[in-house]
Amino acid sequence: MAALHELERAYAKARRDPAFQRELRELLTQYAGRPTPLYYAKRLSQALGGRRIYLKREDLLHTGAHKINNTLGQGLLARRMGKHRIIAETGAGQHGVATATVAALLGFECEVFMGEEDMQRQALNVVRMRLLGARVTPVTGGTKTLKDATSEAIRNWVTTVRTTHYCIGSVVGPHPYPMLVRDFQSVIGREARQQILKAEHRLPDVLLACVGGGSNAIGLFHAFRDDRRVRLIGVEAGGTSLTPGHHAATLVKGRPGVLHGAKSLLLQDRVGQVLATESISAGLDYPGVGPEHAYYQLTKRAEYVAVDDTRALRAAQQLARLEGILPALEPSHALAYLARLAPRLRRHAVVVLGLSGRGDKDVQTMAQRLMSTSNGTPARHI
Repeated sequence: MAALHELERAYAKARRDPAFQRELRELLTQYAGRPTPLYYAKRLSQALGGRRIYLKREDLLHTGAHKINNTLGQGLLARRMGKHRIIAETGAGQHGVATATVAALLGFECEVFMGEEDMQRQALNVVRMRLLGARVTPVTGGTKTLKDATSEAIRNWVTTVRTTHYCIGSVVGPHPYPMLVRDFQSVIGREARQQILKAEHRLPDVLLACVGGGSNAIGLFHAFRDDRRVRLIGVEAGGTSLTPGHHAATLVKGRPGVLHGAKSLLLQDRVGQVLATESISAGLDYPGVGPEHAYYQLTKRAEYVAVDDTRALRAAQQLARLEGILPALEPSHALAYLARLAPRLRRHAVVVLGLSGRGDKDVQTMAQRLMSTSNGTPARHI
């Protein structure tokens, strides 16, 4: 609790400090590559019956995903608190890469905890983190995925708090993490709001984003939270089925519980034990969700749905073929739901979809999955 109180006090001062905000803006612009484009996907729009589809291109940021928005903010905050070591958990590896990047930029020691299973399916990002100077520590307990990496990072942090800042990668964990990560990611929605007003002279009908912990989604949604005419839709990982242990659809199938210091929705059994999860996407493979998303669901401000692995993989291929953009498997879940949603929207509806990351890291997973569905021979559509 002492470490959390220290972080809360430091962030309260930093968010009011013009010098802190100015340095963060400069790094986001000159180092990370903001603002990111709001791209009108013409061929995808035509394929979906004329609905006007815009992609918020977070995949074009330095390190390849939205994660750098948050790690830059937390890195500056860590320096402000006098910490010289930064640790992180990671699933898909993008948050780990972004944390290692900022640690190198600011001269910090860095250690990233990653489930052993995720290290195998996200091997490219493991190499990237090590090249950036980070120590990547495999987590071999439990499901060997994001939940267990988070638990291990927390265990490490509580024994090293005097020198270490724990850079959480999503809007999860104890207060003030869900708030500060949301604030650092809210630049996505602020930009998207300005850009869509310029492009369409009105707000969108729908905002779509994938949800694991939920940072890219809350970052997109936050600037539109008071615009009740804008539908907010989060898309979770449906895995191979919605039976327990075969998905990561926390908002669709979860119940209230506490995980990693936050009360939210949780995938758990009848006696409260955390269930295993399954998803083709390492970044969505988590049994909890940010408490603000749970609040949005409770108040009916946002809708949450699940998409299975197969549909997400097909959607990634579709975007690659139609627009020359290879998305990560995480936002591919949102793309897949868009294909189901579009026929139910009016013909000229405007949709903004958060394209939270690029697909380099998932090429091996995609190839293996496509090979396995073709009886061991390369699929014609690769």
